[in-house]
Amino acid sequence: MSLLSLIVFVPLAGALAILAIPKTKIKAIQGFGIAVSSVCLALTGYLYAAFDKTTAGMQFIEQLSWIPAFNINYFVGVDGLSVALVILTALLTLVSLIYSLNITLRVKEFFFWFLLLEAGMLGVFVSLDFFLFYVFWELTLVPMYFLIGVWGGPKKEYAAIKFFVYTLFGSLFMLLGILALYFNSAPHTFNMIELARQGSLLPLNMQIWIFLALYLGFAIKIPAFPFHTWLPLAHVEAPTGVSVILAGIMLKMGTYGIMRVSFPTLPAATKWFLPFLIIIAVINIVYGAFCAMAQKDLKKMVAYSSVNHMGYCMLGMTAMTTIGFNGAVLQMITHGLITGSLFLLVGVIYDRAHTRDMDAFGGLAARFPIFAGLMIIQVMASLGLPGLAGFVGEFLCFLGAFESWPYYVAVSTIGILVTAAFFLRMIEKVFLGPFNEKWAGLKDMNARELIAIVPLAVLTLAIGIWPRVCLDWINPTITYLAGLMK
Repeated sequence: MSLLSLIVFVPLAGALAILAIPKTKIKAIQGFGIAVSSVCLALTGYLYAAFDKTTAGMQFIEQLSWIPAFNINYFVGVDGLSVALVILTALLTLVSLIYSLNITLRVKEFFFWFLLLEAGMLGVFVSLDFFLFYVFWELTLVPMYFLIGVWGGPKKEYAAIKFFVYTLFGSLFMLLGILALYFNSAPHTFNMIELARQGSLLPLNMQIWIFLALYLGFAIKIPAFPFHTWLPLAHVEAPTGVSVILAGIMLKMGTYGIMRVSFPTLPAATKWFLPFLIIIAVINIVYGAFCAMAQKDLKKMVAYSSVNHMGYCMLGMTAMTTIGFNGAVLQMITHGLITGSLFLLVGVIYDRAHTRDMDAFGGLAARFPIFAGLMIIQVMASLGLPGLAGFVGEFLCFLGAFESWPYYVAVSTIGILVTAAFFLRMIEKVFLGPFNEKWAGLKDMNARELIAIVPLAVLTLAIGIWPRVCLDWINPTITYLAGLMK
């Protein structure tokens, strides 16, 4: 079995193995689940070490005939666009499971669904056959539905159903787009690399309809305006570890899908849709920031900030340049680290105070210095402070898009100002001023929380200081992809 197959199927095998452990043995289930996720992360560490950063092509390819009658293959591989997202998925899953050791309800089912979700997400990022891609894409739906619907907050059932219906709606259109590509290829194939060669030969009208069908599936996942309404509710109701995965990984599946599939396969339609895509990007940036500004619930504020930050990814993508594409992919990675850690930090205070209302706190920095320090670092990274990971991706997105869309970029800067405003207001309300004695009995972060959050904070600092650690993997593939779009 190849390295990529191991990375995908170790979590799947672990999920099935957990079913054999008696549900009363909670410590054994937790320990086994974390061990499986740790092995998966170690395998992605080997992937990082063995990855050739000088080539643009696919690496670690494995191709086996699966359903020969329809030319469907088990075909996997990674390049600069997908390798960092594979590693990010393994990392965020592990820290989420470590944080989720405080889950006491139906622990066996929780770890089963979480590992199954990890396998599905990893499968999406390594699949090079459209049928396989769609199987893994749909596989992520069911675990997330149960993780929100069983372990979520007061409105968990409604949030889970809304997430499921929205995503399934988009997936059905995406399926139509996949079938259209399949039946317009000769010979019929689901091979993404082959379809990228043949798709550009399709007439413009055909490309436009297929692009629109695929876009609906990807845009709902991002979520791009106006398909964003499921996201804040799902985040607020989801347990903390699930919110991390939702923001850190699942939103990236949408932007990854557009860059992996829509752009190279349908280049003429991409250029036709660009004026619409840039408008959607600007709306995401500005509208997402103002919605976040209006929130008093910490978790809902961070959720709306994800709408804003995914707008930066879309802005970089519409640049159609190497700089913009690099910025978009780097923004995907850094957003996963920063926003994932912000959801963990919101979970830390909610677990203690059982409220996320900013107005209920005050002066926490004096009594909880570790929590305050980590929160302030990640907030500054999220608002794009130079020297931290959030700055570099945003800067490259703006730099890449400015040449093609200067006026839209100028309007988008409003989003940066508003993001700074709502995060600084949050710091003032929660950490500064007189201490609210109501919280005098609370304690600072414990070892479990620090083990989950500190690695993400360290990476935020490291990538901010030395972004080459990511850009060196990304750039060859992105340069090739940008060349295809000219």
